[in-house]
Amino acid sequence: MRKSKFKLSSWLMVAATVLISGTASAAGANAANGKTIFTQGKGDAQACVTCHGDNAQGNDAMGAPRLANIGYGYVVKQLTNFAQDKRTPAGLGAVMNGFAKALSDQDRRDVAAYVNSLNTTPELSDLAALKAGGQPVGEVYKGAQIVQFGTDKVTSCSSCHEYNGRGADPVFPKIGQQKYVYLSNQLHNWRDGSRANDPAGMMRAVAKNLTDDDINNVAAYLSAASPVRGGGDTAPDNSTLLHAVTK
Repeated sequence: MRKSKFKLSSWLMVAATVLISGTASAAGANAANGKTIFTQGKGDAQACVTCHGDNAQGNDAMGAPRLANIGYGYVVKQLTNFAQDKRTPAGLGAVMNGFAKALSDQDRRDVAAYVNSLNTTPELSDLAALKAGGQPVGEVYKGAQIVQFGTDKVTSCSSCHEYNGRGADPVFPKIGQQKYVYLSNQLHNWRDGSRANDPAGMMRAVAKNLTDDDINNVAAYLSAASPVRGGGDTAPDNSTLLHAVTK
């Protein structure tokens, strides 16, 4: 148990260093410019709204993730990794590399600032409709066990991503109330190594110990997981870093 805790602590330290260092020079992020890019695009970069929706809530049919209020530092890192080809999605997401390259470092920070200012009502995945359409959908109650408590092979998602995946800005993104298809796809990608831009290999180490059923169960639970425990608890807005860097 001591070794496990030490390993997790080491992962957290590396993750914090990687994610925060990538945004340390982000002072002056301009959310207004980010909104323009998000809604209208810029040069060869198509408007983000096309796939991610008016409120940046994502799209299950396209496998596009929710971007709204999931964490400023995380979005900056992902856009930067796309631009540097450190993350190369398959399917419809393959356009992200070209789009990110068409944006300057400042543009990417500005887009991240805008989407993380959107603390709107979540548009949750319709699991019944997805299942009826042939998408494998897991069992919510089984996913809750893994998210909240983990298993004998993996630590709980909440260990890093906080209660029900509500995020631990600026280090770990909000994964609760993320789109089901995106969650399932990314866990599969972490597991097979086709996505490998996780600090210290944290997500790959976790995902390799998840079965297909585990992945679908976790995605089913997280896709609608409430970020509030109850009893006066309040959900974070995942904009801790954003408040310090915007103008």
